[in-house]
Amino acid sequence: MGENRGLCFVLVFLGVVALCAGSASADPVNEARMLERSVHYGTPQFQEQVLRAGLTAAAERARVLRADPGRHPDPDACTVAVACVGDPRLSDGNQISAPVAFTARSGATLSGHVWASRSGPSKRPLVVIVNGSIVGFEQSYWPQAQVLAKSGYVVLTFDAQGEGLSDQFGERPDQSEGAGGGTPGLPDNGSPFYDGAEDALDFALSTPSDPYSPVPSRSSHTSHAEKQRTRAAAGFDAAYNPLWALVNPAEVGLAGHSYGAVAASYVAQDDPRVRAVVAWDSLCVPVQPAPDEVTGLFLQDQAEILPGVSLPLAPRIPRDCFGAPGGQAPRLTKPALGISADYVLPGFPRDPDPEGKSTASQAYSAAGVDTGQLIIQGGTHADFAFDASVPVLPATLRGLDLVAWYTTAWFDKYLTHDPSADDRLRTRRWQADQATAAADPVHDGNAFSNLYRSRMDIHLADGARWTCEGLRAGCSGMSAEDGRPADYSYLAVATGP
Repeated sequence: MGENRGLCFVLVFLGVVALCAGSASADPVNEARMLERSVHYGTPQFQEQVLRAGLTAAAERARVLRADPGRHPDPDACTVAVACVGDPRLSDGNQISAPVAFTARSGATLSGHVWASRSGPSKRPLVVIVNGSIVGFEQSYWPQAQVLAKSGYVVLTFDAQGEGLSDQFGERPDQSEGAGGGTPGLPDNGSPFYDGAEDALDFALSTPSDPYSPVPSRSSHTSHAEKQRTRAAAGFDAAYNPLWALVNPAEVGLAGHSYGAVAASYVAQDDPRVRAVVAWDSLCVPVQPAPDEVTGLFLQDQAEILPGVSLPLAPRIPRDCFGAPGGQAPRLTKPALGISADYVLPGFPRDPDPEGKSTASQAYSAAGVDTGQLIIQGGTHADFAFDASVPVLPATLRGLDLVAWYTTAWFDKYLTHDPSADDRLRTRRWQADQATAAADPVHDGNAFSNLYRSRMDIHLADGARWTCEGLRAGCSGMSAEDGRPADYSYLAVATGP
């Protein structure tokens, strides 16, 4: 979600107030579900792990910045405090993880990592993950990156300009290009995500024979390629993707969260190199002229935070991709999966339309493109990333596992062309998930929303079309056997052999 910092914390505060006070239109089961992650991981033992991981990360950040005086990240929580910690239980010991830096088209230095399993095919599909704004730091998406790496992909995670360890400002004359990314009302606030996704794709597909070189800036058309070459020669930037030899450039996917999901939705349809996209809160439809973020997020709906008290808290991400740079809107041609949640922040939609979160997916269906939209019951905008440093952020316990399951299955279907992915996309497991039932106050194991309908509309490996407009209730053709362990979790995949 794209808020400025003050507004972000105000909305979080209001959300916590709503959780504590309740709401006339709230579902008490959903209220309990959105507290599951903080209850489960709010233990002293887990917070001790978070503290140790935060101290280690802070020391590493300090080392990087001392060694590279050319880096100028925004002085946010990721750079000045023991914060911005992902899941401290993850380890890169079972996969390759290489830190990288490269120059964006604005001249800003972007920071990231590339991932792959130590064994696997000689050539693998590539997935680039675009982070969200404000508190969408790179490490919070490492659960998905490590699951995809273990599943046979090369993955690039990175901090968009102004996030995490990436620079806040570009280089002259483009100091302001992308500097206010994600802040409503500022011009050019989408460029770190739209242009950042393209720059990250260019870097991820670079090779020794075709090293990375940033395209000219959007605002002044200045080339900052010399900065990239100079920094690469000095060993500060990577000249090309260090895992280039594993990449199959014909099979490329994009995933993203929040503003990153909006950008990924657009760029996937616009960039001929991309074959499929997964948008985490959420999928949108490319349009031109694109709405600005304020119009898209805050002038459409209101949510109730206390009985009789409503504010424009954006109960849903809008249908149309906001903040997109000018140009002709691309046609819908690439398979697109959206995964969303009942709430953006805790604030309860008034009389929600059951189809209200599927309008973008329905537009893809109307264009004849394989698509789906899944909504997590009791979930929030925080369900799609693991920010262990802010344990009060409301999220469900199993949301990240569902996201990992469907993200991997979607890319397996459209990038590795694995026919078994059909059964995983049509599985019944999330209608009766044991871990969801164990955490749920009424022991309901159904992970799909009871407020909004979850849908799937795909062509199966045999060419037949399978459509389900109500995954919570189930449809004919859903599979009881999906070939995966009953106790599936992202952590088991990421840390397993």
